[in-house]
Amino acid sequence: MSSVPVTTWSLEQTSPADLLPAAAPEGEVRIVRAEVPSPEFSRFLYASVGGDIRWTDRLGWTYARWQEHLERPGVETWVAYDRGTPAGYVELDPQGEGVVEIAYFGLIPAFRGRHIGGHLLSYGTARAWDLAERWPERTPTKRVWLHTCSKDGEFAMANYQRRGFQLFDTKVELEPDVPTPGPWPGAHPA
Repeated sequence: MSSVPVTTWSLEQTSPADLLPAAAPEGEVRIVRAEVPSPEFSRFLYASVGGDIRWTDRLGWTYARWQEHLERPGVETWVAYDRGTPAGYVELDPQGEGVVEIAYFGLIPAFRGRHIGGHLLSYGTARAWDLAERWPERTPTKRVWLHTCSKDGEFAMANYQRRGFQLFDTKVELEPDVPTPGPWPGAHPA
């Protein structure tokens, strides 16, 4: 199998004041926390958002692995809905010492380019900053971080920087050149 170089950029905020919120999009976009851990729904979001940008690391997870991950205290999934249809999501993954990672963030392809992403990222980042208010056993958030890579959408890095995230690390690694997994063949126009 051939390999391709992939650049990964890590970005962070170290204060809630770093967040530069985007304006809410026009229309009926709501963001709701998926409070019931649901491996089926989380896998649907993961495959639907990441299928065209080669998100593959969780595709092999078992139902039990998904359930275990989603039941960890402080793991939260916030879903954007456009007129009742899931449009994208942000997953918060709390780590030690007041650190929260935005582990996954993105939109289903049909909803990209409609100003939903900046709003969802703003909302999700604000929820990372106030995570301890919903999980009192958690240390208050001191840092929110995420990573993006050269496989992600062309506007990802700019969106993160417009929301106030600052670059703190860059790595280039060779990764297997895997085919785009879907969510199913022919789901996205060429």
